[in-house]
Amino acid sequence: MDEALIRGLTPGVLAILVRRGADFAAAEDAVQDALVEAVRVWPEEPPRDPKGWLVTVAWRRFLDAVRADTARRRREDLVDEEPSAGPAPSADDTLQLYFLCAHPSLTPSAAAALTLRAVGGLTTRQIARAYLVPEATMAQRISRAKRIVSGVRFDRPGDVATVLRVLYLVFNEGYSGDIDLAAEAVRLTRQLAARVDHPEAAGLLALMLLHHARRAARTDPDGSLVPLAEQDRSRWDTGAIAEGIAILQGALARDRLGEYQAQAAVAALHADAPSAGETDWPQIVEWYDELARLTGSPVVRLNRAVAVGEADGPHAGLAALAELDAGLPRHTAAAAYLHERAGDRETAARLYAEAAHRATNLAERDHLTRQAARLNARRPR
Repeated sequence: MDEALIRGLTPGVLAILVRRGADFAAAEDAVQDALVEAVRVWPEEPPRDPKGWLVTVAWRRFLDAVRADTARRRREDLVDEEPSAGPAPSADDTLQLYFLCAHPSLTPSAAAALTLRAVGGLTTRQIARAYLVPEATMAQRISRAKRIVSGVRFDRPGDVATVLRVLYLVFNEGYSGDIDLAAEAVRLTRQLAARVDHPEAAGLLALMLLHHARRAARTDPDGSLVPLAEQDRSRWDTGAIAEGIAILQGALARDRLGEYQAQAAVAALHADAPSAGETDWPQIVEWYDELARLTGSPVVRLNRAVAVGEADGPHAGLAALAELDAGLPRHTAAAAYLHERAGDRETAARLYAEAAHRATNLAERDHLTRQAARLNARRPR
């Protein structure tokens, strides 16, 4: 079985069933049944038209469910309209499926899970493992999301910005277990960017590629975090970096700047530097200024303060940091880093320990703890 082919066909098959009149939840169940049948049949009898085969089997499963469920008698007229078997329609409704799964009535976590299930073709078990939650919990989350969108008309215009936020959320979850959510987000965003004429879709794809290119160097063999400045840049994926930069340049040339393009520009400057010491920090500060203008995000201003510390010196960075709420995530860690660069090791050690105590991520907590221990070990007795 070609798992990549199956996952690639799944959203298109689901979209066809919904377009024919099946409600989302019933259509998704029927498609899953068809996939199970494909796993059983295809190894011995591979179809000439895999998508058409899946559409035919899924539609029959849906009609069987309609006939068997007395609560759905009102849909019996669909039985008389069963289309004949044959090649799948050439129209591609996958984009509408993206919009449906990222419907504003869903919570971000529910939208992400439903997108991975319906558009990504992942199983509930795979999604649950990726998010480190029990399968039953994820099943409830997905079922609730399907119920919510089942009454939504399939032909209403969708919001690309909402879809992009969902895909960005998936990417930031990273990876665990047998499913790499970062790679899955790249795949789905690439699919979306090919279907919409939107510079921010290209910007998000570029951003993901540029960040994903550094993944191999981001952790040591024991799983500990490696800061960007200390990463072995020979381990970066130069092909992904080149592709990301090319996509970004094409998006920026359209002169419709958005936050994902600006974030990708920052990532591109990091990726383009031969070494940490050769990073163009003044230009990074300028891009953070653009990001702050676009988003008004205090987190962006926090990152800008660190960049100012690199461009104009740690005291300038600390001054910029002092303008922000000390309760911001990673504020204490940024202050520790800038104090260390300024030569105040005692304050930096104390702040690293405080930041470690506040960290919600185990790898980040371990990294900050090691930083504090490193500085404390150097203090005179």
